[in-house]
Amino acid sequence: MTDEPFRYTLRAMIDTFANLTTIFLGIFIEAVPFLLLGSVASGLVEVFVDQNDLARWFPRRAVTAAFAGGLLGFVFPVCECGVVPLMQRLRQKGVPVSAGITFLLAAPIVNPIVIASTFVAYGFGAMLVARLILGLLVSVCVGLIFTLHPAPADMIRPRRVPPHADPTMLATANGMQRLGEALRIAGEEFFSMGRYLVFGAALAASLQILVPQKTLLDLGSGPVSSVLAMQTLAFVLSVCSTVDAFISLSFVNTFGPSAVLSFLVFGPMVDIKSTMMFLGVFRSRIVAYLILLPFLLVALATLFINLNFNWR
Repeated sequence: MTDEPFRYTLRAMIDTFANLTTIFLGIFIEAVPFLLLGSVASGLVEVFVDQNDLARWFPRRAVTAAFAGGLLGFVFPVCECGVVPLMQRLRQKGVPVSAGITFLLAAPIVNPIVIASTFVAYGFGAMLVARLILGLLVSVCVGLIFTLHPAPADMIRPRRVPPHADPTMLATANGMQRLGEALRIAGEEFFSMGRYLVFGAALAASLQILVPQKTLLDLGSGPVSSVLAMQTLAFVLSVCSTVDAFISLSFVNTFGPSAVLSFLVFGPMVDIKSTMMFLGVFRSRIVAYLILLPFLLVALATLFINLNFNWR
């Protein structure tokens, strides 16, 4: 009899650890391929893209540069994990700060894979169009806000220096040697950013155990609270943007379209695992702004839609 409470507690601990491990592996395995893709893209940009050429391609005015950064997201199929190393590489190559931040936030929403998954989940309609437009507009607004920073270089952590190629070696290297150098850089970038992904996935899994999804959903019954609850849920779940459209389908009968839209726009921009990766690149104060600004802008936009339009 005296052993029964101990066995029950031990069984509960084992079940909790099993759930924690399952959630962690789900988040990590889902994100790793896209971190690898972003790291490879970063290595290719470092080796094959000349800094002077990239600077000439981008507009110099902040507004047009921000929109150009958002449109660049249509080219690279990277989610919120893979976009971090690629964004830092583009910034190092001379892309304006407004374009870099806009690309960081917009690419996980407007890239071709996410567009295709949203189309499969919702078809060509209001949800797909609203997700793309709102995601792009919020990203541009945040990018423009960051242009007000007096010293953009100070936003990056001084210890975070991306691996780079030797200019002397590149001057005499052939195509295969350049490709090998790009893959070497990609490997270093992958393992450098991978530790932040591991920690972020572990933290996200822990919070999902401590704060059950049902608790957040129960809080979101009103037109305002539903939007805030769905944004918080998107942050905690840390679902990859390539599959979040299918997961959001489970909420369409519980929440209104505006609340689901807030899930689909804010979640790809910022979640727990991407926050940890942001902390590996940006200073803590900048990361706080990267979380709060998109959260507030998405909330205001979707609340406006929720309170003023009868969207069904």
